[in-house]
Amino acid sequence: MNIVLLALDGNLPSGLVGLADVFWLAGKASALQPDAPRWPCEVILASPDGRAVTDGRGRPLPVDAALHDIPHADAVIVPGLMPAGDGLPPRNAQTARAATWLRRQHAHGAWVLGNCSGVFVLGEAGLLNGRRCTTTWWLNDELKHRFPRCDAAWGSALIEDGRVVTAGGPMSWIDLALYTIRVLVGPKAARIAADFAVIDTAPLAQSVYVPPGHVQARDPFLVAAEIAVRGHRADVALTPCALAAQLATSERTLLRRLKNLGQQSSKTFISRVQLESARTLLETDSAAVKAVAQHCGWRDEGSFRRAFVRHTGMTPTAYRVWARQRRGDVTSSDACSTSASG
Repeated sequence: MNIVLLALDGNLPSGLVGLADVFWLAGKASALQPDAPRWPCEVILASPDGRAVTDGRGRPLPVDAALHDIPHADAVIVPGLMPAGDGLPPRNAQTARAATWLRRQHAHGAWVLGNCSGVFVLGEAGLLNGRRCTTTWWLNDELKHRFPRCDAAWGSALIEDGRVVTAGGPMSWIDLALYTIRVLVGPKAARIAADFAVIDTAPLAQSVYVPPGHVQARDPFLVAAEIAVRGHRADVALTPCALAAQLATSERTLLRRLKNLGQQSSKTFISRVQLESARTLLETDSAAVKAVAQHCGWRDEGSFRRAFVRHTGMTPTAYRVWARQRRGDVTSSDACSTSASG
């Protein structure tokens, strides 16, 4: 089976070369472990014209082939690209040529995967139209602006929809590599490769890395809505109707304005702000999870815990330890006790 790594001028070198390394390690792991599935894949670095590309740091990167020399691929991965002069993902002749080839490969059964700004090349190929997808949280608005027919999920770690796989941050090419191994070779091969490379098999939701209030801060109406949610009485449930009243608008207008600003629904907006508040409390306060839930407007602790896991990919207790580990103020025994307790 052929795994094609799409090389373009401006590629982040860590993504392009790192992908090749992970697949090489997967092959090594397969050869060294007797119970591992046989490694059946050939990895090809290919550029639109077969010439070396210049990476985002200005250095040449040689490739193995031109796209037109590859009639069939089983999977194609588009790693992230350095931003153009306007600070946004590039859109030029080479991405257009690559998009045409990607569209043809997907039509013939290939898996097409992209992360970070590489997702935009999938958009140029028309592969995001009508599909659920994601990109890095700070590029989400631009993705929706360029490709209005896509169903962009802000903050998701990785999404598959119809053999189109998209992932978030610039380093999420690791997640794409493991996903590719999983679908082409099998879950066992992906787990063995992850263990051999000492990498995590379960990507975290991007929301754990986003500064609280970032999404709301880009528009005055969102700022006012966030202030209203954060300032609402904790002992009274906040509904979309109640939020609209606080903002001196109708519930329908509230929903329309939130939708126009990239929010999914009034209820989702309220929940996101409440969960951001909970993240802050868990990072800075030692209060019990139940108290945090109640302070942030959740009457039922179980519902809060389930929503928090959907939002961050981990339990409130695990998040508290994870956040403290990031700051360097948690001991290994704390982490171990949390892992043991779930």
